[in-house]
Amino acid sequence: MLNHWSRTLGAVLLDPTTCRFRVWAPEARDVAVHLLTPTDRTVALEHEGAGYWTATVPDVPPGSTYRYRLNDEQELPDPASQAQPEGVHGPSQVVDPTFEWRDPRWPGVPLRDYIIYELHVGTFTPAGTFAAAIDQLDELVALGVTAIEIMPVAQFPGERNWGYDGVFLYAPHPAYGGVQGLKQLVDACHARGLAVVLDVVYNHLGPEGNYLWGYGPYFTERYHTPWGAAVNLDGPESDDVRRFLIENALMWLCEFRIDALRLDAVHALLDFSATTFLAELAHAVQRERALLNRRMYLIAESDQNDPRLLRSADRSGFGLDAQWSDDFHHAVHTLLTGQTDGYYADYGDPDGRVPLRYLVKALRDGFAYTGQYSAVRRRRHGGSSREFAAERLVVCVQNHDQVGNRMLGERFSALLSLAQRQVAAAVLLLSPYTPMLFMGEEYGEPAPFLYFVHHSDADLVAAVRSGRKSEFAAFAWQGEPPDPQAAETFERSKLNHSLRTQGEHALLLRWYTTLMRLRKTNPALNVGDTSTQEVLGWEDPRLLLLHRWHAGHEVWLLASFDASATTLTLPLPRGTWAVALDNATPAWGGDGSSLPATFTSIGSFSFDLQPYACLVLIKEG
Repeated sequence: MLNHWSRTLGAVLLDPTTCRFRVWAPEARDVAVHLLTPTDRTVALEHEGAGYWTATVPDVPPGSTYRYRLNDEQELPDPASQAQPEGVHGPSQVVDPTFEWRDPRWPGVPLRDYIIYELHVGTFTPAGTFAAAIDQLDELVALGVTAIEIMPVAQFPGERNWGYDGVFLYAPHPAYGGVQGLKQLVDACHARGLAVVLDVVYNHLGPEGNYLWGYGPYFTERYHTPWGAAVNLDGPESDDVRRFLIENALMWLCEFRIDALRLDAVHALLDFSATTFLAELAHAVQRERALLNRRMYLIAESDQNDPRLLRSADRSGFGLDAQWSDDFHHAVHTLLTGQTDGYYADYGDPDGRVPLRYLVKALRDGFAYTGQYSAVRRRRHGGSSREFAAERLVVCVQNHDQVGNRMLGERFSALLSLAQRQVAAAVLLLSPYTPMLFMGEEYGEPAPFLYFVHHSDADLVAAVRSGRKSEFAAFAWQGEPPDPQAAETFERSKLNHSLRTQGEHALLLRWYTTLMRLRKTNPALNVGDTSTQEVLGWEDPRLLLLHRWHAGHEVWLLASFDASATTLTLPLPRGTWAVALDNATPAWGGDGSSLPATFTSIGSFSFDLQPYACLVLIKEG
């Protein structure tokens, strides 16, 4: 095998009918595996030291179900279970790991080429499965996407959830298609040249079906997170908690051939050890990357603007490959919607005006907050990212959090005009950073993306409903949020892909496709380097100018964030210029443009701009 890593925890088939069971239960006096099917029997596990118990058992074919029996009294599902066919409270199941990959030497996609498409498997298609997602991949390739990012699939309670309530981190949810279904999706992506990013959650487990507490000190009361007791990453027995999480990460990367992991809310991985969990995880992934000669990345979701996440270990950093820049999203969102309540207050002025300077700084530096005072946090916030290549910052104008954590889950299609959405898309896709789209964004999907769960505990459901209401206290939204537990809330969030061919939806899709093609084919745009760009901003009217150049090629993006028309004199270098995109033309939904398809500049050029104008100019020759 090419794979130098092998799974050591859980139920691992050594041959077609021989299974090795291993579990960490440091506080147990004795442990046994209770096999429920195909025949009912109990086999004692031997203590092999350091709290690990193991046994190699014959006559255990794939599909066998089992639980671990601790101290001859309590039976629990396997913490490293790869399948829970009867749900989070049911027995675990032995899984056949064999899979015939079409391209066993898939090298991966360079990070600089990532154009990410975030999707939720359950709502991406009517069927809501891995198999159904495969049917949409050719459309994503035609769009220009180079990587899909799958929201968490680790098994959660019930059959509908965002995925952040997962409790079996090793088990792809059976409602989506389980182990084989996920491998088939990854294989289908690779066959089309698409990378796969998987969202993983190591900072907490969901409240229902979390049986880790029965095995050992996976959690600690020394720190608390918004979800309760923190995962034990630096206390007694934390070495083995880390092993559990790192083995999980390597399983996704090596056994499932996932290309990158998006690490959820890394600020909640509370860890004050000299070598942190994140640094240890990065080292393990770097080792496998070198052994397999395959591109594999770790991408941190963080709103801390902390450059240490990307710095190498020898520079006292964590060694991750990329991280999110929320500032980019917040600046664009605030400029286009005018919303300045909640955490958006940091991107507006006290007089209520929304300035352009935060977006200008995010485009220049990666982060808008690099140590300035944040009124929302009531302290200084962030550090500079200018030492890193631009490709190491992931930016977006919509994502599951920013859409789904609105009370009514409105997308930009419900909040903005077509011209405004065209501006947002151009700034996103022509920036030097790694862009990410949220499913349906490219054609203006009108369906909301709402928060949904499927818990079996009535008290927990009531707590979720109450919690959602309290989350919106900082915003001015009126009314009642949709019921997270209701099946209708989930169904309302599903995409309608047939809209892609209709009217304004088709026009917006063509706009996104054209921007991605420009990003890939123009040398000035396909380099992740902020040293070959200039960013200018006018506050009145609010106009953004992004000038990018490389190897003799020049591109200028002019984006208006103003609702008024204006006349602008642009300091455009001498030469002949082609108008690659102009959303004022009827072809792009506008009423008409004053610009010809090509024109000559003598050092400056004057022209009229419509509200929310968006122009892409390319120098010829």
